[in-house]
Amino acid sequence: HFKPDEDNTKTFADLFEKLDANKDGKVDVSELKTGLAAMGFSMGKGEAQKIFASGDTDKDEGLDFEEFSKYLKEHEKKLRLTFKSLDKNQDGSIDAREIQQSFKDLGLNLTDRDAEKILHSIDADGTMTVDWNEWREHFLFNPADDLQEIIRYWKHSTVLDIGDSLTIPDEFTEEEKTTGIWWKQLFAGGMAGAVSRTGTAPLDRMKVFMQVHSSKSNKISLVDGFKQMIKEGGVASLWRGNGVNVIKIAPETAIKFMAYEQYKKLLAKDGGKIQSHERFMAGSLAGATAQTAIYPMEVMKTRLTLRKTGQYSGMFDCAKKILKKEGVKAFYKGYVPNILGIIPYAGIDLAVYETLKNAWLSRYAKDTANPGILVLLGCGTISSTCGQLASYPLALVRTRMQAQASMEGSEQVSMSKLVKKIMQKEGFFGLYRGILPNFMKVIPAVSISYVVYEYMRSGLGISK
Repeated sequence: HFKPDEDNTKTFADLFEKLDANKDGKVDVSELKTGLAAMGFSMGKGEAQKIFASGDTDKDEGLDFEEFSKYLKEHEKKLRLTFKSLDKNQDGSIDAREIQQSFKDLGLNLTDRDAEKILHSIDADGTMTVDWNEWREHFLFNPADDLQEIIRYWKHSTVLDIGDSLTIPDEFTEEEKTTGIWWKQLFAGGMAGAVSRTGTAPLDRMKVFMQVHSSKSNKISLVDGFKQMIKEGGVASLWRGNGVNVIKIAPETAIKFMAYEQYKKLLAKDGGKIQSHERFMAGSLAGATAQTAIYPMEVMKTRLTLRKTGQYSGMFDCAKKILKKEGVKAFYKGYVPNILGIIPYAGIDLAVYETLKNAWLSRYAKDTANPGILVLLGCGTISSTCGQLASYPLALVRTRMQAQASMEGSEQVSMSKLVKKIMQKEGFFGLYRGILPNFMKVIPAVSISYVVYEYMRSGLGISK
């Protein structure tokens, strides 16, 4: 097997000599291109540029030896993971069957002939299997973007619909966009969200109730709360407000996705790779855009959830009555805390997720970058729970503001006044009313949406 450091640095040095045509101790883009072409690495347009950009740390337009070998070392590590994940039977070489299997995992079916063709293209010594050295030689200069492994497994999956849709949208690879898989995935995700929201609606209604009505003088416990609801409107009343909640998934996902793509284009420097802080910015902006567009639905959801029997006959009736009684302004009540809530939520969510992901990759990613579904769901759940903890007081204030006018005799107050009032009357924990049913619904919501998502995917014919 290959020994990482000593012989590498030597091969790297030889290579560097070979490539550095004008011997100025730097390899520039054209040298890289011609040199590699001469050695039989065909470079696509932009490929050389890519290696270059990812290697040239001091941005002096040339790779000196140090930058060059650093690029190769980094790259080699990624290759190693990919190789291991392809080598299913761990015998140190990859054969045609293993290649077929891997493409199947990616959702592509290869015939035997195709798999053998791929093998031939990498297989230097004609043994019909590819060993690590051949693999390394072949891919050393394909910029690491081909190794979508790590990225693909760890895409922060938006399958997890926890009911608060502040998450940063999915990344779709170029091929997913061209093959039209992306809308199927969005559709599957939307369906999963609809089922999981419906499944956990009673807990959601309970949460809204506690956020608005629970106080020191009027403690509502879970059991009593449900008893009251059933007494007031029968079992069906536990699902009040769920209709709007499900309907708003579609426009929200669509707007968020479109906006996200646009913001990414605006923020990424001249078509380069997008960094994670830019992605965070784009995601938060897209979230804010979508929220702004569908915010009236949020207000209606709160009103419909809290409604008494017979108060509104349905969505349109609700909208009409709010308009008549309170005017258009009512549809944007609580808008400020809602938008403010996106930032701590998305930021903490992303930060915790990245931290957990990196911790997992550095500790367990010996043989594969695929953490398995439990780890992924776990990381997603933990990170979004942390995000929720941080932004919960803002969500509570938002719900109260949305509900205000529908509670007779309560005067309209601004966000800061409301927070002060809650703090004075209830203390700090007053800002966390209803957090119990909120967290109780996390795990069922995640599980339901995951299961439904998987079924939808196989139904629509998108495999992993």
